[in-house]
Amino acid sequence: MNAAIIFGLLIALMLTGMPISIALGLSVLTFLFTMTTVPIEAVALKLFTGIENFEIMAIPFFILSGNFLTHGGVARRMINFATSMVGHWHGGLGLAGVMACALFAAISGSSPATVVAIGSIILPAMVAQGFPKRFGAGVITTSGALGILIPPSIVMVMYSVATSGAVVTGPDGQRVSSASISTLFVAGVIPGLMLAALLGLTTWYRARKFGYPRMPKATWGERWVAFRKSVWGLLLIVLVLGGIYSGAFTPTEAAAVSAVYAFVIALFVYRDLTWKDVPRVLLDSANMSAMLLYIITNAVLFSFLMTSEQIPQAMASWITGAGLNWVVFLLIVNILLLVAGNVMEPSSIVLIMAPILFPIAAKLGIDPVHFGILIVVNMEVGMCHPPVGLNLYVASGITRMGITELTIAVWPWLLTMLIFLVVVTYVPAISLWLPRMLGMM
Repeated sequence: MNAAIIFGLLIALMLTGMPISIALGLSVLTFLFTMTTVPIEAVALKLFTGIENFEIMAIPFFILSGNFLTHGGVARRMINFATSMVGHWHGGLGLAGVMACALFAAISGSSPATVVAIGSIILPAMVAQGFPKRFGAGVITTSGALGILIPPSIVMVMYSVATSGAVVTGPDGQRVSSASISTLFVAGVIPGLMLAALLGLTTWYRARKFGYPRMPKATWGERWVAFRKSVWGLLLIVLVLGGIYSGAFTPTEAAAVSAVYAFVIALFVYRDLTWKDVPRVLLDSANMSAMLLYIITNAVLFSFLMTSEQIPQAMASWITGAGLNWVVFLLIVNILLLVAGNVMEPSSIVLIMAPILFPIAAKLGIDPVHFGILIVVNMEVGMCHPPVGLNLYVASGITRMGITELTIAVWPWLLTMLIFLVVVTYVPAISLWLPRMLGMM
């Protein structure tokens, strides 16, 4: 009954058009003040202790790093390198767009940033070469979603933070800990590369089917020049991921290192960023960080309320009592998250749903790392379909296409993503093989 009241109030506030962060906070405070005896001091304490988390600091640093890279000419050089490698295949520029999105995803951690950085450069080039605008828009909108699956990923950081305080027991009654950010980053490598390959295959097939243009094959000398010019951006992948996996620094420290490195190469190496641009980049990063941290703060309160009312534990008991196995549960989770993706953006979904669903998944013996990757892939799909698909709106601004036209444009790649979601849901080894091989699990 309490769960119905809480979620009913949250949905009612969201239907008024209220921002999700404010709706979360008001729902929690209304319930706490009218239907519980929880002291206000406990609420205030939870607000501060909930975000007093070292790992949360990774979010603003990765955002800052992504913004420096977006404005610093790194994307253009990555596109040139990708084009030199695959431009001579069917749909060459489209394939280069997929490859460039995968490379940029490995240094930015953000899907919208990937769509903006790669799309704003490669889409005009594709149209000029004779590709239909719809084809280019479909490629970039969906490939940009790789930004939250290929590590580093801001959404993975949020999942780890959201589940870190959950009281969870496995099927044998033993306590189950949440997935660390480092393990999630490693687990995202193979699914990210697989999805990039599948999106590239879809692009190649449609380009071959409709006879879209190819580029002249680049010589090895031209490829070497393109690689040499992009190497400073590509080194960031080695620096961040290599540093985390080798144990040289934590994910939060890696985020800080990536921000400093991105600043240096954008301003002093490539020199596409001037000192005049720096205040604007800092302000944009601060605005986005403040928005996400405000959502996190209210989501912490929401999670506190869920825990104090024992709602996740009650739902877990009901599901196990009903005899639902992990196969059915994961199907329900996928449907629930895809539906939520119609009305909410990824950060809010993860922060609200993860603390509720994570204890149930643990109770059914589902690995926390596998469950985290499954949620991230769901968020990728949600970013590419209406009505609130963030990538659609970003791509709409670049292509000047309506949301309806863009939705039609992305469907072949979106179908590919849905098929991949089913595979990654029921084949846990895709997510778990690499962390296990590296001894992280």
